[in-house]
Amino acid sequence: MTHALKLAYGSVAVALVVLAIKALAWWLSGSIALMSDALESIVNVATAIAALWAVHVASIPPDEGHPFGHHKAEYFSAVLEGVLIVIAAIFILRAAWTGFTSPPPDIQVWPGLGVNILASVINGAWCWVLLRQGRRLRSPALMADGRHLLSDVVSSVGVTIGVLLAVATGWLWLDAALAALVAANILWSGWQVIRVSIGGLMDESVPGADLEAMRSVIAENADGAVEAHDLKARHAGSATFVEFHLVVPGEMSVDAAHDICDRIEAALRTEISQCTVTIHVEPEHKAKHSGIVVL
Repeated sequence: MTHALKLAYGSVAVALVVLAIKALAWWLSGSIALMSDALESIVNVATAIAALWAVHVASIPPDEGHPFGHHKAEYFSAVLEGVLIVIAAIFILRAAWTGFTSPPPDIQVWPGLGVNILASVINGAWCWVLLRQGRRLRSPALMADGRHLLSDVVSSVGVTIGVLLAVATGWLWLDAALAALVAANILWSGWQVIRVSIGGLMDESVPGADLEAMRSVIAENADGAVEAHDLKARHAGSATFVEFHLVVPGEMSVDAAHDICDRIEAALRTEISQCTVTIHVEPEHKAKHSGIVVL
């Protein structure tokens, strides 16, 4: 079992524990804001299961039907997570409106808040693990799960402050107002997750800094070639696909040109994990006199 898959299983377990704790907090307090926090945790469970499925599919090696691998499954999971987050926000807004029109007669704040804070601490710790490891493993599904948990932690902190203010001031409508703010924060989080995932599905180019690093690696390891141009690179989950044209002297043998390609590919794979490189070799008269100058 891969490390990413172990993290995905861990996310499901943590989401179920946190859901149980937050549901208890809502039951003890009767707070609409705490109820909204518990509703978001139902989404956490669903998104954790979706991430588990995506990480499992993405780990399947390339086959005849999917020669480029199954890495993009993680993007589908992240889009689904974004949609579920938006649905949760709609339910929370509905509950908040009910709270505005018919505020609860009493809120038993202390037991519920104490239990909810415990759930937030667990979520915060696991969020840090997911973001750190998801970035290291370059897993869109784990990163999306981590970003969603981060929004959950921020929401929980806001809910805690709002419920305390509602009790201290006697303005029980603050409880519903905080639930609405939680929904707005969740909507923003859902949009961010969807936006990043759609970029991956649309084969968006890697960031400019990454392209510049690739240009440097190619320039430093293409001794014997003339130039390289038309560099393109994209991410597909944890994999990176790189392609470019390499111009060599017209009299160079196929073996010599192949040796240069092997050297460049090895250097790029050292710099970028799970990197697939495609190089189109061209004779000198195809040079564009632009792009990557060989050092």
